[in-house]
This record gives sequence, C-alpha cells and structure tokens, in this order.
Amino acid sequence: MAQLQRLAVTDNQICDRKIDLTKEQQHYLNRVLRLQAGDGFIAMDGRGHWWSAILEAQETGFFASITEEIAVNRELPVAVTLIAALPKGNGFDEVVRQATELGVASIVPVTSDRTLLKPSAQKVDRWIRIAAEAAEQSERQIVPGILEPISFDLAVKECTQKYRFICVARGDNRYLWDCLAGLEPPQPPLLRGEEEPDELSTVIAGFDPPQPPLIRGGQKVGELSIAIAIGPEGGWTDGEVERAIEFGFEPVSLGRRILRAVTAPMVALSLVGAAFEQPPSPKKIP
Repeated sequence: MAQLQRLAVTDNQICDRKIDLTKEQQHYLNRVLRLQAGDGFIAMDGRGHWWSAILEAQETGFFASITEEIAVNRELPVAVTLIAALPKGNGFDEVVRQATELGVASIVPVTSDRTLLKPSAQKVDRWIRIAAEAAEQSERQIVPGILEPISFDLAVKECTQKYRFICVARGDNRYLWDCLAGLEPPQPPLLRGEEEPDELSTVIAGFDPPQPPLIRGGQKVGELSIAIAIGPEGGWTDGEVERAIEFGFEPVSLGRRILRAVTAPMVALSLVGAAFEQPPSPKKIP
C-alpha cells in the first residue's frame, strides 16, 4: 500500500462503487503518474476515508472502480486549529502546505494590525488546492479546512476550542511545550473500517461521510481541541494580545529566538505532534 499513489476526491464523485474522475485527475493519473487501465491507486475523500481503487478505461477517458476501504490511522489524536496572520508575498502557501503535513485539522487565515496581504478569492482557492495536494503527499486521512480570511478580533471571539494559545515572541511567558505537557492526551482513535464495517456502502449510497473537526464548534464530545494563534511579521500588537487574553487565550513562547511568520507555525505544530502523537507499537516477534 505504501507504494500506491494517492488521489483526493470529493464524495459527490463517488456513486455505485465508481469514481467519476475529473479531466484534471485523469490527466494526473494517466499522463503525470503514467498509470494505465488496471493499475491501482488510493482514493481519499479528505474526510477520513481511504479506498483501494483501480483505474478503468472508457470511450471518453478514464474512471475508477473501488475495490475496498482501507483501514488507516494517520491523524493526530488532538484537533488543532491554526489561527495564522497572513504573511507577505506567497508565504502563506508554505504555511498551508507544511501545517497540513504536520497534522493540523483546520486553518484560519486572519488579518491583523500588521498584516500587509489582502488575499483574493483566487488565493483561497489556491490554498485549498495546496492543502489537498499536501494531504495526498503526507498520507493524511483528512484535508484540513481552510476558512475565508477573517479579522483577528473575530477569530479569537468565535474560537471555541477548549485550549487556546497565542504565541508571543517577547515577554516572560510559559513555553508552549510546558502547556501541552500538562494536558491529558485522549485515547487514539480506531483504524478506519474497524468501528463501522458497513461504512463503505453507506458512503457510496449517497449519505454524507463523517466531517473533519470544524473551525468553530465542530469538535466531537470529549475530543481534545487546541487553537494556536501565530502572528505576522513584527508579531502581534500589545492590544491584540490583550484582546486574545480576554477571550481565553494564554500567551505562550516558542523559545528564545525570534522566528519568522512562516517558521513559527511549524515549530508550534511540531510541539503538538511531539506531545501527543504516539509511535506505532513494535511488532512482536514470535
């Protein structure tokens, strides 16, 4: 399975164990990956499901047939929302790509007092594509949700995650690692396919598959949810930090060095992974 290529699809492309591939997906599989009719790949819907699929030829091009659902467990045991101020240039492209690789559940782009970028709708569409590509590459089960950019004040006001941290470059604040180390990690979820043996037929029949953790108010009961706010070039203003504290955010430090706006999210998410992600159990030798 590790050698098979992965392709993100939407649930409305799936009907009667068949996947209606778009022209772009057909080109990618056949021309870029050089797959031929009969070759296998992994289809993922970005909402928790993986399927083993076979590329099939037809007069108008290609489609795919589903053979079975694959049981995998690739996600962090915590739902992490990244609230990130938009950096200048195309820096947010890398934030989206690397945050997806590190397991973030959702990303909230925000405009702040020191934000220079005013993104267009095309930018948001680009970030959604980057997240899907990064999820394929990193073998994620879900594709993180990317919100439309909102103001910093609205983001902190509407945040409902249980634990909320705002990263501040200077000041005598606790390290994020120390905050995370005191949290009780939840039990790891079952592999997909173990809890609901009939789920494949349910999804294909047209029912809506399970949703990934939402930005606001969508976490499951009992699920450990964390929000981490990362500032722009120059950092958050004192007023922004104060307003975040009013809405339940704890100011934290990522270390003694001053990090770039595109580096800080990676450090924060790496700390979350180190704190909560358990290595796979070694196989017992008979």
